[in-house]
Amino acid sequence: MSIDRHLRIVLPLAAVVALAACQPQAPQAPAVPPTELLAVDTPPPGYPEELACDNVGGQVVLQLTVGADGKPSSVEVFRSSGIAPLDKAAQEGVRGWVFKPATRAGVAQITKLQVPVNFRPPQVRPQSCFVLDEQRRRGG
Repeated sequence: MSIDRHLRIVLPLAAVVALAACQPQAPQAPAVPPTELLAVDTPPPGYPEELACDNVGGQVVLQLTVGADGKPSSVEVFRSSGIAPLDKAAQEGVRGWVFKPATRAGVAQITKLQVPVNFRPPQVRPQSCFVLDEQRRRGG
């Protein structure tokens, strides 16, 4: 095959390949950045009235598993306050919390976290405590 004939075949092919390489590529979908778990509605758990009136407080540390729906699917005592009614009140209160779930690549994720719940007796004794005192005094 002559060089002239070879160039007539190879050059157009090379031009097609070169032009194809210059064509804009389809843009890649932008990466969705991950997001962290975000508390949306986390009111403090109810304080057992008798314990508040008796000036009993403590801290409970809970281990939560927050589902992809943003609701706690598991609420376990990680570290007890040593006072069972406080531990129970903390668990019951936290079960109703709502979160915006963490995401990875735009997909909601299950997240585990530890949450301290503090119960501090009120500085000013609630009026209801005096009623409770009277009921106790009368044996009721």
